[in-house]
Amino acid sequence: MEEEAHSSTTQLEYYSSLSSRLVTKLKQNLSSPSKWSELNGAMGDLGTYIPILLALTLAKDLNLGTTLIFTGIYNIITGVLYGVPMPVQPMKSIAAVAISSTTGDSSFSVPEIMAAGICTGGVVFLLGITGLMGFVYRLIPLPVVRGIQLSQGLSFAMTAVKYVRNLHNFSTGKSGKERPWLGLDGMLLALFCSAFVVLITGAGEKSSDPEVDETTNEIVITRPKRRTKVTQWRLIISSLPSAVIVFLLGIVLAIVRKPAAVREMEFGPAAIELVTISKHAWKEGFLKGAIPQIPLSVLNSVIAVCKLSADLFPEKDLISATSVSVTVGLMNVVGCWFGAMPCCHGAGGLAGQYKFGGRSGGSVAILGTSKIVLGLVLGSSLVKILTQFPVGILGVLLLFAGIELAMASRDMNDKEDSFVMLVTTAVSLVASGAAVGFCCGVVLCILLKLRHTVVDHKKINGWGCDQITAGSSTN
Repeated sequence: MEEEAHSSTTQLEYYSSLSSRLVTKLKQNLSSPSKWSELNGAMGDLGTYIPILLALTLAKDLNLGTTLIFTGIYNIITGVLYGVPMPVQPMKSIAAVAISSTTGDSSFSVPEIMAAGICTGGVVFLLGITGLMGFVYRLIPLPVVRGIQLSQGLSFAMTAVKYVRNLHNFSTGKSGKERPWLGLDGMLLALFCSAFVVLITGAGEKSSDPEVDETTNEIVITRPKRRTKVTQWRLIISSLPSAVIVFLLGIVLAIVRKPAAVREMEFGPAAIELVTISKHAWKEGFLKGAIPQIPLSVLNSVIAVCKLSADLFPEKDLISATSVSVTVGLMNVVGCWFGAMPCCHGAGGLAGQYKFGGRSGGSVAILGTSKIVLGLVLGSSLVKILTQFPVGILGVLLLFAGIELAMASRDMNDKEDSFVMLVTTAVSLVASGAAVGFCCGVVLCILLKLRHTVVDHKKINGWGCDQITAGSSTN
């Protein structure tokens, strides 16, 4: 009896200690010194999320309410797990195939989209649990990853400029004539929002490393300067949630552009049903959607995200290629059966949320909670408001996310590393695919490595330039 009592007491102490550790870890991953910064950072990913979600809803009748609920759950789980603003973005290649197909074409509709998401998620999940993704992550040269990040960032930025400069039809995925300067979705509005964001956030967060005396190698402690009215105003301006203000302005303008949309909205969640996927849908989804998406998911949604998170949050130890692969796989293997949009993590979303102030998992947890509330309260009728949202403002949010992602490549100071990075970037942009750029970058690294081996071998065997010059002068 005493042994059983002691055993039960030990188990209670173990579970109590485990629960306290989980609560502590949860607080660490979700807490942040500035709630406004986290809320502002939550808006940094919407420039990518809203356009693709709206396009699939209008062109292929995607269940908007179901997607909001599931992606909201994904946001909260990833925020709790990783403790960083890990984004949940649409799978862009699958979305591009679906949108580019003829409107009303049944060859790539919702069943094919979901089949492509499940196949992609399954492959990425297997790469994660078998340890292959971690092996690939350690094997890929950093300049190649930086080239992929730079190409993705520039691609986002160029798309954002198109949103600002031209009228855009999300149902067809095509740009139209030039956007007028004036109006509730004019170019002047987008330029004003861009200037406002730059005024508030600047070029990014400055380094807060302490100043060190080079002679004594000691930290120099300086007294804080007395705050004047000018510095106080600077602090107030810099603390404003620029992305939140810009996004709320877009919501107000969307209502002003079509007040009847508010009256047409219906309350209540959309029905969540299992998607029936035929053999034809599995075939089309895998061939047309999964095959081009898998390389992009591996490179941008896992490899680039892990590299960028290591740069931005070196103290976080849970963000590994294996864990990210598993979360990407599970999101799609589960959610796509219910009609939720195929999703992944993305380096662009992480850069955008970091740019606007996201520093913890609380940023994406706030965003996820908002999505779930909107999905349950308004469901698919929210599309009536989103269709009126100023596209130029979405372009502004996407522009700064792309620039922040591209700036991750600024650490390539060596000429050879810069060469590999720029070749990878150029090929990725021209070939319209990260997989082609990645292959070229890896081949280029191998060729440079072989060249170094040959040159070093010649020097060791007395065939260096110095020896050749000395021999010729003697003759």
